[in-house]
Amino acid sequence: MSAILSRLRRFAAPVLPERLRAERPVVPVVRLQGAIGVGGGPFRPSITLASAAPLLERAFATPNAKEVALIVNSPGGSPAQSHLIFKRIRQLSAEKEIGVTVFVEDVAASGGYMIACAGDEIVADPSSIVGSIGVVSAGFGFDRAIEKLGVERRLHASGANKAILDPFSPEKPEDVERLKEIQREIHEHFIALVKERRGGALGGDPDLFTGAFWTASTGLGLGLVDRIGDLRSTLRERWGEKVDIRPITARAPLLRRLSGRGEGVGVGSFGAGLADEALASLEARALWSRFGL
Repeated sequence: MSAILSRLRRFAAPVLPERLRAERPVVPVVRLQGAIGVGGGPFRPSITLASAAPLLERAFATPNAKEVALIVNSPGGSPAQSHLIFKRIRQLSAEKEIGVTVFVEDVAASGGYMIACAGDEIVADPSSIVGSIGVVSAGFGFDRAIEKLGVERRLHASGANKAILDPFSPEKPEDVERLKEIQREIHEHFIALVKERRGGALGGDPDLFTGAFWTASTGLGLGLVDRIGDLRSTLRERWGEKVDIRPITARAPLLRRLSGRGEGVGVGSFGAGLADEALASLEARALWSRFGL
């Protein structure tokens, strides 16, 4: 509808009064909220490339868009999903020749900060949490528990490393070293990405790439953010009081909208769906709680 109105306005411009000729500047806004690649239930949404890409593509295709604004509120999660989303944002920005401003809400940490680095400018509230440029893996060891319960672990694998870090088997030093090697590689990639995007803005704090995190007030001096502010004030200052701040939201499939149903789960998978949701919620909760949220 907005595209049709825009074309009609241009067609009628020669006969319209001056005050009606000018098109209002438009800034589409995409909210990226939740743990990345973790969760995905109705009460604790997650961010993935599959969920974010359609919104990003619609935002960059918005007629008369002056820039694209992204609201990031994420404690991190999957490094791969974080990087894929980062790349898609940068690809669309280059293809459409439209700038990107990222606005941080509660937190943009770890993978959330990687996504924030896709912005040409990062704006945050003074109390926002930013940083945590590092890699972490967490899990549980149940081998002693099943031993006390009298449970026999039966594990059959083809390949010496196929069952590496099995939570029901004793931890092996060589398995831990292999995991740390992978973490080091991912961490080095993360550091290179931040340096490429933030470059000259970064300060020389020795803790910058240790996984430490800060409020945006401190992060401003470290070069992790560009300014302190909020979305509405920043966009009005940049594009005028009449800027059209346009949220880009997900579209539910037609049949689901007509039936009034949400995502839901199949009848045969109800129990499994609840169990998966509970585990995913615990994992997402652990990510958020690292930052006191």
